[in-house]
Amino acid sequence: MPGSRSTVVLLVTTLAFVVTFAVWMMFGVTGIPIREQLGLNATQFGLLTATPVLSGSLLRLPFGIWADRFGGRRVMLLLLVVSALPVWLSSYADQLWQFLLLGLALGLVGAAFSVGMPYVARFFPQERRGFAMGVFGAGTVGAAVNMFVAPGLIAAYGWQAVPRVYAAALLVTAALFWLLSAPDPGVGGGRAAASMHAQLAVLRDPRVWKYCQYYSIVFGGFTALSIWLPRYFTTEYGLSIAMASLLAAGFALPGGLFRALGGWLSDRHGAQSVTWWVLWVSWVCLFLLSYPKTELVVHTIHGPQQFAIAVPFWLYTVLLFVLGIAFACGMASTFKYLGDDFPESLGAVSGIVGMVGGLGGFLLPIMFGAILDWIGISSSCFMLMYGIICVSLLLFYRTEIPRYPLLHEEAGKPVTARRPTRRR
Repeated sequence: MPGSRSTVVLLVTTLAFVVTFAVWMMFGVTGIPIREQLGLNATQFGLLTATPVLSGSLLRLPFGIWADRFGGRRVMLLLLVVSALPVWLSSYADQLWQFLLLGLALGLVGAAFSVGMPYVARFFPQERRGFAMGVFGAGTVGAAVNMFVAPGLIAAYGWQAVPRVYAAALLVTAALFWLLSAPDPGVGGGRAAASMHAQLAVLRDPRVWKYCQYYSIVFGGFTALSIWLPRYFTTEYGLSIAMASLLAAGFALPGGLFRALGGWLSDRHGAQSVTWWVLWVSWVCLFLLSYPKTELVVHTIHGPQQFAIAVPFWLYTVLLFVLGIAFACGMASTFKYLGDDFPESLGAVSGIVGMVGGLGGFLLPIMFGAILDWIGISSSCFMLMYGIICVSLLLFYRTEIPRYPLLHEEAGKPVTARRPTRRR
């Protein structure tokens, strides 16, 4: 019976995360007709789509702390109900400042992650916690749900229908969550919980900030590309909103579904090994995605010869799919780190790590737009991500590789020797 209760809690909380993540990514699709309506440039479009990510990221820390103090069940219910109002009101906005203001308010749904993650973790033993958190983290598939649902609503009723339907979905989800969820084990209201000062003390641990750096890449990159790719496909290939969203879902869908796989791999091989290979796979994919369409004229003895270099469309789709899987595994491995190292303060730690990761998702779309306006190359978004991955690989090698064996059957245990281990 306890096992079945844990499963039900995990499933209903994951459902809540799917819905909130879809709402959080709403402007990634509705922003396309809004951009045409308001005549926005690429930088303004990036700001529009990223504004909910900013507030959602900043709110993750306090909501994670409140989840530890008052219980994830209560805090999640409050979040679902309260966030429905700004989502509904956004359907009446008609100026950029109104969208930005309401975007900050509806960004509240982005804090659902730091509430649900420690909530579901409390129902599972440590040896199954990585998988459980991976299943919950698969709720980022809401980005793909948004790409499937929103274009149809826009085509049939206009973009204003999307926030209205999403607001109703939040309220329905709140009712289901309250009926099927259970009180947090070990959380007895705010009186018996640790003080906020005690919870925040863990942030002095340098490991927390190292994990923030990892998560800002995999989650920040996933969030940024999820809201940027529909716009990329409409401008680069002249596709409709529905077709562009469908192709973008080829990245967002595996980015959610394979998070459980990342949790399982992290339980089996260790978070360090999974994170290392995630960075390398991402490096290869982004290197190929970064290459812009190029035409060369070579002057030969027979006259000028023209060559065209471009990534084939089918390969482009495959690379985005693989990149989505890699980011999903990286998100799961980061929280496997947290679950192992900070089991007693997971709410506060997941809040700060989620906040920093979300801030990456806020800054990157704005940077995508600014670089695009500057150099005019559509694939510049992938160029930026490729540079970030290069720096991250160097940092990871300097801080992680000397301390842990790679792909060792006990990958989670530090090496006793001080000298770096070398693979033969």
